[in-house]
Amino acid sequence: MLAGNRLSTSKSPYLLQHADNPVHWHPWGDEALQRARDEDRPLFVSVGYSTCHWCHVMAHESFEDDEVARLLNDAFVCVKVDREERPDIDAAYMAACQMLTGSGGWPLTIIALPDGRPFFAATYLPKHSRPGRIGLMDLVPRVLEVWRHKRDDVLDSADSIVEHVRRHAEAMLRPPADGRLPGAGTLHAACEAMASEFDAVNGGFGTAPKFPSPHNLLFLLRWARRNGHAAGQPGLAQAGSVPTGEESGGAKALRMAAQTLRSIRRGGIHDHVGYGFHRYSTDARWLLPHFEKMLYDQAMLMLAYAEAWLATGDGEFRRTAEETAAYVLRDLTSPEGAFYSAEDADSELDGARGEGLFYTFTLADIEEACAPLDVGPHAGGEGGGADDLHGPGADPACISDADLTARAFGCTAYGNYEDEATRSRTGRNVLHLPRTSQGLARDLGLPPREVEERLEAARAALFDLRARRPRPHLDDKVLADWNGLAIAAMSRCAQAFDAPHLAEAAAAAADFVLARMATPEGRLLHRWRDGEAAVPGLLDDYAFMIWGLIELYGATGEVRWLRRALRLQEVQDTFFHDVEGGGYWMTPADGDALLVRRKEGHDGALPSGNAAALFNLLRLALLLGRPEYGERARGVLRAFATQVRHHPIGSTMFLCGVDFALSGGRSVIVAGEPDQPDTEAMLAAVRGTYAPTTVLHLRTTDNARDLAALVPFTAHLAPLEDRATAWLCENYACSPPITDPAELKARLLAVRPLAQG
Repeated sequence: MLAGNRLSTSKSPYLLQHADNPVHWHPWGDEALQRARDEDRPLFVSVGYSTCHWCHVMAHESFEDDEVARLLNDAFVCVKVDREERPDIDAAYMAACQMLTGSGGWPLTIIALPDGRPFFAATYLPKHSRPGRIGLMDLVPRVLEVWRHKRDDVLDSADSIVEHVRRHAEAMLRPPADGRLPGAGTLHAACEAMASEFDAVNGGFGTAPKFPSPHNLLFLLRWARRNGHAAGQPGLAQAGSVPTGEESGGAKALRMAAQTLRSIRRGGIHDHVGYGFHRYSTDARWLLPHFEKMLYDQAMLMLAYAEAWLATGDGEFRRTAEETAAYVLRDLTSPEGAFYSAEDADSELDGARGEGLFYTFTLADIEEACAPLDVGPHAGGEGGGADDLHGPGADPACISDADLTARAFGCTAYGNYEDEATRSRTGRNVLHLPRTSQGLARDLGLPPREVEERLEAARAALFDLRARRPRPHLDDKVLADWNGLAIAAMSRCAQAFDAPHLAEAAAAAADFVLARMATPEGRLLHRWRDGEAAVPGLLDDYAFMIWGLIELYGATGEVRWLRRALRLQEVQDTFFHDVEGGGYWMTPADGDALLVRRKEGHDGALPSGNAAALFNLLRLALLLGRPEYGERARGVLRAFATQVRHHPIGSTMFLCGVDFALSGGRSVIVAGEPDQPDTEAMLAAVRGTYAPTTVLHLRTTDNARDLAALVPFTAHLAPLEDRATAWLCENYACSPPITDPAELKARLLAVRPLAQG
């Protein structure tokens, strides 16, 4: 019998974390499946990712345990899957888990036939059984008994699971009986469904746990704009204000989006010291997160905060997007310019290992960091120690920087959260903002500017203190799809904030992916790490990279990015397009599909690939003046009409594309010379306006020939009287030339309400 662990040669950080386990792990592949067939043993498939806290818990508790390892090795062929490296396998098995258990998550545990068909699914499993959760020491002998003596039942169960997954997928893709595509009524229904789940106290939707789900917020911002609530439009409500009287749909959407974005920024899910966002909140108040930081969360939240700033003009939203970009550039960017995947939830501190130790602080930590700052008249004073922080307080003139910082960030001597496992206070605090700095200044009788300056100095001091701690594990693999999202976000922020350095960062990442993660035939590879690109690209890799390249084109005006987006779209259409049913398959035509070939329009932690594809097609149709892309977009709408109308709240990124399709979209061509004040003013009118269904061409003397070769209708559009000139085009007709940026901005702000239907 073959033995040993075969993960040591993998490039996956997650698989390498398990390379020294006594479990005889195999990576997913033909060797593992063939061994299972040869030895007539089921597969034990464990799916996770390298920065997952509960994956670490299960590994330490069970996979590093010799007793558990003997059971697993004797009963199964054991397979480890990195869900980020193989999202296709993860998606298939997660669908089975959700069908069997009603929920999902990671670590994902699957027991399957030697051909991969599952007959048991669960998430985290402890070593020993506990109330409501079976342990591996009890589960494995039971599975082995059934496998040996009730094989027919196992085979029937696997067949039933696969058939159920197949039928569910087909049902959601069946065209609606009335033939109608999603319309304004579907958008309205989504907003109302979100309103019914909105947490008016804490922001966000539903109860604990709470996920940021930025695509929900992007949809709400678009619906608010469509209904007359965006910066510069009549009827703008104070974003996030409490409603008075009867509230319009647009005002409601804007309020929900703005309050949620503020709550997320001010909560513990936001890293107030080093910036960026943790994965999700374990409670309803956004206080206690699972501390892993994922690239895709940073990207999607950057997009949401940037669009919220454009829609409302609220500087808090802009600051959040800029700080998140700064975190990504500082901590998640490779020397070559590509973006890394994630940072771990767990870390070590003072000889202990646990979740969040890098990010949390005791009062002693705060006092140590802030001690050098206490040099002004506010310093010193008796009292004001750790036990007095939330009492009546000392004289405001004497409050120390440590006390001010602890008050501002909601810190206490006992700690401000309970450990998730022990339910006890640890003395550690998750920094959050229970009140604004202006509110704190008012409570303490201090000038707001002084409070803000002192808190910024304290934040920098805490950052320096934290920098001396061991950092969490960095997952340094580069994923094409997540890089595409980050390129889109950096490019969008570059446009909104006039920040060329963000466009440069996006361009460096795009160059990396296109040069290092593509085959000579122009097909994408999903993962790069340690000098090796591997795993054939999936739909998300193409759709998200095309999204990023289109945004990068809008930020730079460089025709090469539009050309590369078009080439990737052609590859995507060749290998993923469902010619008969419309839309795009997750896996390529010449690839392998586990259980069923999937075609998904629902969003998960990330937007669906088909949502991004819909948005890309609509923009390419406008940018290139090619109606065939518009027709292909309508095919995507038809493919998911049933799914989206049945459960609109689960497809909010797709609904952003529906809004685009219903509006028809607009294109702006600006002709002028780069870096000239009149051209910059015209570009600022476009890029600084919240107009998410508008695409932009910049025609200059230098790029006019290349642009005309790709977009022929731009050939004759030259500046009038040597002044930067714009044309606004919609419904296959262009406006007369516009030379006044204010006029262009006013036209872009005009929004046509959608007819209900």
